[in-house]
Amino acid sequence: MNIWKKRIKRWSYEITGIALGSFIFAFGLNYFIIANRLAEGGLTGVVLILHYLFDWPVGLTYLLLNLPLFIAGWRFLGSDFAWKTLVGTVFVSLAIELTKHYQAPMTEDLLLASLYGGGAVGLGLGIIFYLGGSTGGADVVARFINHYGGWPIGRGLLLVDTIVIVAVGIFFGLTVALYTLVAVFVATRVIDFVQEGAYSAKAATIISKKTKIIGEEVVSKMGRGATVFVGRGAYTAQEKDILYCVVSRSELVRLKALVYEVDPTAFMIISDVHEVFGEGFRRWPYKRKSGAVDG
Repeated sequence: MNIWKKRIKRWSYEITGIALGSFIFAFGLNYFIIANRLAEGGLTGVVLILHYLFDWPVGLTYLLLNLPLFIAGWRFLGSDFAWKTLVGTVFVSLAIELTKHYQAPMTEDLLLASLYGGGAVGLGLGIIFYLGGSTGGADVVARFINHYGGWPIGRGLLLVDTIVIVAVGIFFGLTVALYTLVAVFVATRVIDFVQEGAYSAKAATIISKKTKIIGEEVVSKMGRGATVFVGRGAYTAQEKDILYCVVSRSELVRLKALVYEVDPTAFMIISDVHEVFGEGFRRWPYKRKSGAVDG
């Protein structure tokens, strides 16, 4: 009984979040994108082209175009993801119709409209994706391309977006297509922000003859952990120790100074890390299942 209560609570939380994300998405689409006759990528862009050319209702068209893709792609989605995709698609379609009276433009500046519209659309989709849902459309098409053509899903999404934006340029002119690109770019960045969070860190890969000393200094002076890998130089064929550690942005300068002080000839690579879970960083956002056993 407790298991079902937990499941119902989780489903209620996810469905509420997906509904909220759907309304934010729909509001941004109506209030900024459609109000200024801009477009979007993916299936949403196809729906907007049909709306501008034939005055087809956006919400209903979105639902009708998604349903065949959803039914055909059910076997590729998995039951849980497919269920959330259906919920997301229905909520988005309903939200678009319920917020369509917000299509009076707040601003006639196309750049502002594309920025705000892309931000709102990205925020809504980010919330939906964060909860494990989807709005179908290009996601399902990309999975078909991946299954039958062997293309990576990311490349499939890029192909769909490219075709849609080229069509926007053909039907409505280069200016609209360029501002649509801005909106799509902003939406993508906001989706990533919602998915990954505002927190970010830096990862350092350090190759040095004094890796052991550097590692000890990182642990003792910075209170950070580090991992040592064994690598082999391609030219010398000699084995070398490679130190890997993750620090916060504010600690990066201190780490570089420490490495330089120990070995000014060290080879150091800095890369962005968007999420870090574990000791010294963020806690895992999940609760342990009851009865779980430590391994």
